[in-house]
Amino acid sequence: MDGAGLTIVFRSRRRRECDERLLVLTAVGVEGFVAPAPDWSEFLLQVDAAQAELAVRHLVQYEAENRAPLPPPPPPSLYPHAWIGCAAYVLVLLGVAWVLSNGLVRLDAFDQGVLDAARVQRGEWWRAWTALTLHLDGPHLAANLGAGVWFGYLAGRQMGVGTAWLLTVTGAALANLLEGLTGPPEHQAVGASTAVFAALGAMSAHSWRERLQLPQRWARRWGPLVAGVILLGWTGSAGEGTDLVAHVAGFAVGAALGALAALPVVRAALDRTPQWLTGAAALGSVAIAWSCALLD
Repeated sequence: MDGAGLTIVFRSRRRRECDERLLVLTAVGVEGFVAPAPDWSEFLLQVDAAQAELAVRHLVQYEAENRAPLPPPPPPSLYPHAWIGCAAYVLVLLGVAWVLSNGLVRLDAFDQGVLDAARVQRGEWWRAWTALTLHLDGPHLAANLGAGVWFGYLAGRQMGVGTAWLLTVTGAALANLLEGLTGPPEHQAVGASTAVFAALGAMSAHSWRERLQLPQRWARRWGPLVAGVILLGWTGSAGEGTDLVAHVAGFAVGAALGALAALPVVRAALDRTPQWLTGAAALGSVAIAWSCALLD
């Protein structure tokens, strides 16, 4: 091989690395050889200039195939006592159902708590919160109890029990408020399903935002959001009389709040806030709304 027509296609301080790549080129019919640099500071893999482009292409392919895998992300930090939020959720829904069914408050309490778009548009904002605690019948209540406990527990483990339920209740209420303000005046709705999907949206976006800066492939980085949307479509669009708009709105608002809560500055502030305090804020918002409804 004529030294005047040679091109350097790889260089390294370790001869072994050059020899490995020479073996790769030899396997595809590209001749070359390894020689030290004139000052012996490194080793050079050289090939005929006419085959240099082909050699570089094969070496690039070799590097891509042998690139070290990305490191796995650190395990997520899990918060304790998630069951407390689930217990409070069950007690609130069952408690409201028991109080109203036994007539322990004013007889029109159910009507006072329904998400009635016409009345929301007249300023009765509290209905966005109270409607979350009302259900049409036993199966309706049971379905939302089961789904709410499941997603609420997972959200509590991921974000902290108080933070998770504050985001869930606030996200669901804002979604209800949005639906009430923009929907037709005759629209009415009740049920905690909006809160269920607000919890799902908050979890999905919170996990996505935390993974955003990790050295991962895009599929792993966006996986939580994609999974959340799939679950929304699978569980939130089935059944006769399903309020699809409320479910989508709950998921969207919950996702916005979850992504916001995962921002470093916001998360640091939430971590400094006791979980009992954020949980009390969630319960307090429902209590204030019912006070407004019953005193209206």
